[in-house]
Order: sequence, then C-alpha cells, then structure tokens
Amino acid sequence: MKRLSLSLVLTMAVLTTLAAQTRPARTAAARTTPKPYTTWTQYLGGSDSSQFTALDQINKSNVSKLEVAWSYPVGERQIVFNPIVVDGVMYVQAQGTAIVALDAATGKELWVHPHQGPIGARGINYWQSADGSDRRLVYLNNGMMSEIDARTGESVTTFGDNGKVDLRKALDRPESATRALQTSNPGRIFEDLFIISLPASGAAYESNPADVQAYDIKSGKLVWVFHSIPKPGEPGSETWPKETLPTAGGGHNWSEFTIDQENGIVFVPFGTARYDFFGGNRAGNNLFANSLVALDARTGKRLWHFQTIHHDLWDYDLPQAPKLLTIRQNGRPIQVVAQGSKQGFLYVFERKTGKPIWPIEERPVPTSDIPGEHASPTQPIPTRPAPYARQSFTEKDINPFVPKQEQEALREKLRAYRHEGIYTPGSLQGTVQVPGHNGGANWGSSAVDPIKGEYYIVTKESPTVLKMIPGAPNGAMGGAVAGTPPPPAVPPADYTGPYRAPIDFWLTSMNLSAIGPPWSTLTAYDLNTGTIKWQVPNGTVAGLPEIPEWKGPTGAHWPRGGPLVTAGGLVFVATGSDRKFRAYDRDTGKVVWEVDTPVASDGVPASFEINGRQMIVIPAASGLGSNALRINGKPFMSPGQGAYIAYALPNNTRSTH
Repeated sequence: MKRLSLSLVLTMAVLTTLAAQTRPARTAAARTTPKPYTTWTQYLGGSDSSQFTALDQINKSNVSKLEVAWSYPVGERQIVFNPIVVDGVMYVQAQGTAIVALDAATGKELWVHPHQGPIGARGINYWQSADGSDRRLVYLNNGMMSEIDARTGESVTTFGDNGKVDLRKALDRPESATRALQTSNPGRIFEDLFIISLPASGAAYESNPADVQAYDIKSGKLVWVFHSIPKPGEPGSETWPKETLPTAGGGHNWSEFTIDQENGIVFVPFGTARYDFFGGNRAGNNLFANSLVALDARTGKRLWHFQTIHHDLWDYDLPQAPKLLTIRQNGRPIQVVAQGSKQGFLYVFERKTGKPIWPIEERPVPTSDIPGEHASPTQPIPTRPAPYARQSFTEKDINPFVPKQEQEALREKLRAYRHEGIYTPGSLQGTVQVPGHNGGANWGSSAVDPIKGEYYIVTKESPTVLKMIPGAPNGAMGGAVAGTPPPPAVPPADYTGPYRAPIDFWLTSMNLSAIGPPWSTLTAYDLNTGTIKWQVPNGTVAGLPEIPEWKGPTGAHWPRGGPLVTAGGLVFVATGSDRKFRAYDRDTGKVVWEVDTPVASDGVPASFEINGRQMIVIPAASGLGSNALRINGKPFMSPGQGAYIAYALPNNTRSTH
C-alpha cells in the first residue's frame, strides 16, 4: 500500500475530528425537526389544510383494536373545534367559550382561559418565535384579534391595545360593520403574520365588505389588506354597477382558507355577494365573490383568481379550504390546489399560475324569469374530475322511506317546480336546487394525501327550494324588513323591487330530505388522472324502517363530520345521524372499523404522536336541536354528554406499519 504523507494524514485527521464534532449537532437538529405531516400544530393539521397524517402506527391491520385512551367531558354543548397539539399539550375549546390546555397523553386539564363573548368555533392558531422563547395562541374573541401565552394561558397584554385589536378599525367603511366582526374561520399564520378574512355582517342587500387583513403578531399592527369587493378603479370593479359598488357587501370567506408556506401564497375561497338569491342590485359577474383568489402572503397582492360562479344566485359559497397536493402527469410532478364546492364540482389548478389542470368550459345555463334579474348566460363547468354530488332530482329519486301518500304529494310538488339542471335560478313558482345551498361540500369535508395526489370528500345530499317572493331580507335570510308592511305574496306585473327566498330545505314529515338516499357519500379521487377511485354511502340513519326499496347504508342525514386521511391506509369520518366513528379502507372504500360515540361528532379528527403512541381525537359534542329526525313523531335520538375522545392502540398491540 502506498504510504500517505504526514501532512495528508494530519489533514485527514483534522477533517475526521471536525466531522465527528458536527455530526451530533445535525443529528440533534434532525431529532427536533418533525417529519412532514406528523404533527397537528395548526387547524386541520397545518396551514396547508390537508387533514392528513403521515403517522401509520394505526393501520388497516390493527385498526380493529382501537380503544378509548382518554376523554375530556364538555357537557351538553355543541362543539366542532379541531384541537391542536404542541409539545405534548392539546388546546381545545370547552367550558363555554374558554380555551383549555390538556395533557395530550392523558387528557388532564392544565389550565383554563375563559372569555367574555364568542371565540372561533372551529379552531385557533399557534405561533412561536424563532428561538421558541415566545409562544402564543392567536384567535378571534368577540371580533377582536386576541393572543394568550401558550404555556400559561395568560393574556399577552403587550400586543395591540392591551392584548386586543378590533378588526373593524381597518375597514374603510366602518359604519357598515355595526357589530363585532366575529367569525368561525380561524384564520392562518404565515411567518410573523396573522391573516384573517372578515365576516359579512348579515344577509341583507347591504353589508360590510369581507376584506382579508394581515396583522403583525408581535405588535398587532395592520400590515396589508385585500379588498374582497374591489374599490372603484381596482381590478374587478368593472364587474359591478358603479352605483352599487360603494355599498356592496358579502363575498366573505366564512369557512376556511389555506397557506402554501413553501411558495408564500394565501389561497382564499370567497363566498356569495349580497343578497344570496337575488342580484337585481348587482348586475355583472361580481368579482371576487365565488372566486378562489391567490394572494402574496407577505404583501396581499393578488397573484391570480378563478371565479367558479358568475353572479351567484344560489348561495353557492366556496365552503371549504382549498387543498394542496403534488400530482404527477407525463412523468413530471405538478404542484396543484384543489377546491371543493357546494355545487359538487371539484376545481384543480396549478398553484403558481392558476392554470386549470383540465379544461373548464363556459357553458350555457338556464335563464331567470324574475323581473330585474341579471343572471349570467353561462357558467364555468369543469370537464374533469366528474362531480362528487348529485346535481339533479327526478321523480325516481323521491324519498322511499316516507309514507306512500306523502311520496305522491312530493311528486306533485316536484312536477310543479322549475328544474332544468344545475344553475337553474330561483323562480316565482319555486326552483329545485340540487345540491342545496348547504352543499354538496361544506367546511372541513375534504382531506387529501398531498404526496400521492389523492382527494377524499364527504357530501351532504339535501335539495332546497328557491321560491322567490317580493321583499328584502334585513340580516337573516328569509326575514322581512323591520317596521314595514309585508309585501304581496304575488308581485304585480310592474313590480321591480327586490326579492327574497325563505330557506326551504324541503324536508318531509320525518324531517328527512325529500330526496332519497344516499344522503351522504364519501368519494375518493385520484387527481393524477382526474378520476373517481370509488364512492360509497357515508354512514346511516338510526331507526329507519325496513323497506324493500333500499338495502344497505343510506348515508348519514345532515353529516357535518370531516375526514382524516392517514398513511396507514385509512380514512376516518364521524357521522351524527347514527352516532358512529368509522375507518374506511383507502383502497376500496370498505368500512374496516366503527365505534359508537356518546353523541354526534360534527368536527374534524386530529392525529398526533405522544410518548411513541399515535392518537386520534374527535370532538363528540353535538346536540341535535330542532332539526332532529323523527320516527313515529318522536325524535330518534336525545342530547347527551359530549366530550373530546382520544383513540389509540392498546400498549401491547402497537406496531409500526
């Protein structure tokens, strides 16, 4: 062997020593940096809203062994809050409007921070400084941006005005927001910014604009604003009447939104302009209502947008957070954003450009017969993927569970109503709207595998009737203007005033939908190809009579539980009309596990690992209220004691997959 020179030996020794000194630092850093999708530190798992966990300790081979690890009682309250977990501490809403810290391993209460007034019903945000010395929970309380110390639960009084920032102060029309701008949309964190979409102040023809605002987390100072309804001269203002624009309102992102941390993009799905079902006062397409808008997260500058409905007349808000995935086409990866809708269409775009992955065509739609209306002659229809929800209601779809005599009455009504397919406007005789304006999809009802490019969505199948009558609502959909005589039920021939549409979910004597099952489905898409992998009924309705017309699962009625997708090959979904929590096989859609819950669960499950144990937590805390289903005239379920419930494998059966 050739001898090495002394200098070379010494050099190698020094390099070896340096390498030995630096390796432990990298290893320690690697241990403290969690793998992607293995934590649940933000609403829906992360700012990408994926509702996905890469944890696979719980998988298809052992899910049948799941048991309750702990529960935290909340009483007879409706809670849909999605918990977050940071460094072994879980943060939940409980005890009315309190934020409560729990030991995530045991459910033991650590501290409670009570509030006067409501807090965001669906979730909160976690932020920490670069060195981890400053840790805060960020959320809305009674329309005020608020912060508390994540370790102690004490208010951060150095922030804003003694710990509060009133969101109305940044509106250039503060008089249009007479009440606190509280919303169930939790907002999102990007770097040192808290970004929040303002709510509209009601369902009247005039409302405050629902701007998107960004605040500095440490100081509470306003950093940027995006106008959801453009100001005169701004891009999009040409899609509104000049005389309407100064007072136009609505268009609010009431549900959820998503942030692409890697590319610094905020994806905001906006809702309907006011009024929801009649637009005689807002001729034009009405940007940025019903649009997915991509904003620069640091500046609020609009990067691109796509309007899914022009001049919305159906209250078809974009109801849920868009999902971020990477798909593969022609051998190359493509970063996409996928947006579910109430109308049952799934829209898929390139993230940076907004280019549709598959063509979206402007197609003719039915016209309006209401005087003074300005219905768009066309609407954008995706050519792929296929819709996940029913978009028609025919006589063969009449609910087979109601008495035969009532079925015939439903058929007669159906024949009298107007329905020429999707996007048939409301009418004087009544229009059948399928899906109804509650969806289709709704908040929290979709989840993805962002790595494999798979998308899963829960539907709510409940047609509504849009029967237009003269008069203007003033804050509640279907309400009359206070202090004025009621307008005539049938307008005179020369009537040119506003119209309203009282809410009519077209329920039967059993409080079931007029349409037959399935009342909810779970659909799996492969977005690499834009095709449906499978679609199955999601849940059942307890206590239904046996009938020959329908065998098997009916799908849940009025489902509100959102899905959780796992790397263990499972999709977890809770349903309320049978009080079940289920796991579906991601490959086939087959139910592989189910368990009873004490009351309904209307929220999104959370998954995390603590002390080497994967847990799945759901908020099982939903009362049935006035819409309870009735069998033989009696509610089929009664309210019960709710709780956050944590499921895990027994210690002696845990294994990796």
